[in-house]
Amino acid sequence: MITGELRNKIDRIWEIFWTGGITNPLDVIEQFTYLLFIKQLDEVETVKENEANFLGVHFETMFPGECQKYRWSKFKNLGSADEMYEVVANGVFPFIKNLHQDGDSAYARYMGDAIFKIPTAAMLSKIVDGIDKLELGDTDSKGDLYEYLLSKVATAGTNGQFRTPRHIIKMMVALVKPQPDDIIIDPAMGSAGFLIEAQQYLRDNHADMFLNAKLREHFNNEMFYGNDMDRTMLRIGAMNMLLHGVDNPNISYRDSLSEQNTDYEKYTLVLANPPFKGSLDYDAVSGDLLKITKTKKTELLFLALFLRILKKGGRAAVIVPDGVLFGSSNAHKQIRKEILDNNKLDAVISMPSGVFKPYAGVSTAILIFTKTGSGGTDKVWFYDMKADGYSLDDKRQEISECDIPDIVSRFGNLEAEENRTRTEQSFFVPVEEIIANEYDLSINKYKEVVYEQVKYESTEVILGKIEQIEAEIQADLSVLTLSNSLSRLLYLSTISGISFSTTLVLLASKLNPSAVIS
Repeated sequence: MITGELRNKIDRIWEIFWTGGITNPLDVIEQFTYLLFIKQLDEVETVKENEANFLGVHFETMFPGECQKYRWSKFKNLGSADEMYEVVANGVFPFIKNLHQDGDSAYARYMGDAIFKIPTAAMLSKIVDGIDKLELGDTDSKGDLYEYLLSKVATAGTNGQFRTPRHIIKMMVALVKPQPDDIIIDPAMGSAGFLIEAQQYLRDNHADMFLNAKLREHFNNEMFYGNDMDRTMLRIGAMNMLLHGVDNPNISYRDSLSEQNTDYEKYTLVLANPPFKGSLDYDAVSGDLLKITKTKKTELLFLALFLRILKKGGRAAVIVPDGVLFGSSNAHKQIRKEILDNNKLDAVISMPSGVFKPYAGVSTAILIFTKTGSGGTDKVWFYDMKADGYSLDDKRQEISECDIPDIVSRFGNLEAEENRTRTEQSFFVPVEEIIANEYDLSINKYKEVVYEQVKYESTEVILGKIEQIEAEIQADLSVLTLSNSLSRLLYLSTISGISFSTTLVLLASKLNPSAVIS
């Protein structure tokens, strides 16, 4: 999560864009991203230079000859704002647009129509200075930065397009464990968060694959696929992948649910958080998907799509709204039946509703399934996630409670889950029981709650205690009243100059004259 000083720095840069006349949030994000990309290109270049010098090997720079002046470290130190503006607008920007300009790469396709929109030298100078002060050390920080920028888009979430938190993406990738020969797709990729995390997992857990020329070629050219209908997101995603060392990801401008998507049994792993609550016309949806489940709901149609595009034996880890788990319409039951009866549903992980805050409070779950085409579900593993490491309110502050390590550990050792009871946080449910419950996949349908019997005292004893407390209250009130009266008498005697005893007698005579003895 972006917090504290870093958040304030980003907000100040955003304000420079806003006051300078760039008020469309997507334009701000795009221009911000271009400059971040230029800065990170220089940082990557510096690391490679240092490694080559250390190893004593030849280094082929991406900034040949005169292009050295297009490096962030060079132009940020130019003498005047006007000189910097001239170099960036007429040199740096055309340079990055022509990177990977083979006409066929994702980067070439989606940078081609990019436009430099910063209007003045003074504004560019302030933005460059602000971005230069951002400290973004690791992949998580860069991912969180993108998420924070995207959260500023006023329309984010209105069509169910929620930015998936980085730690949830990492958990899902860790659960399905991408392999060096996988072909991975996110059909609703956004800024490519799932693909970025998948490539990082492979680098961390299968580093030896990069020593194999065939696997290295597969990684750079044939492993990663992503579709989206927002060209800004495609540009951001392409830059994101290139910065993370994936030379040629297969990123396409495509409506994944339409007839234009003809993919069939092509991929081995789907990682996705597809749009929720969308509703499409039947004419806009591929007929193959409607055969699986006739519906206009995007969350159901995407599940049908995943089943179609996966190869036999392919896996999927996807986020769905809770309604998918228990919806009673024919379409809801149909897609759950398809996954359970004709494929293998491995797990249902129920997440708390605050996971997507502050963008949305929707309750969601993660489905993990394997395409078999011939069934195979004998039991389904359920997990009730109660905490994800952050508070479940709009602030989303980091807390100590976090079920994610436990989820990953338990899913990696399902044999040990066999004897768990329904009162625990995770347990198995036989497929026969799920079918008997009309394919309901909500965890509350199967979780058992243990109620502790509370024994109360008899009515007579409780009433006796109440009467005793009442008597104590009245006694305390009497003491308090007497104390207040004496304090008042003392005050009156002091201001009147009359002795306390005389004042007491005079007051008593006023209250009850017959009782005063001369």
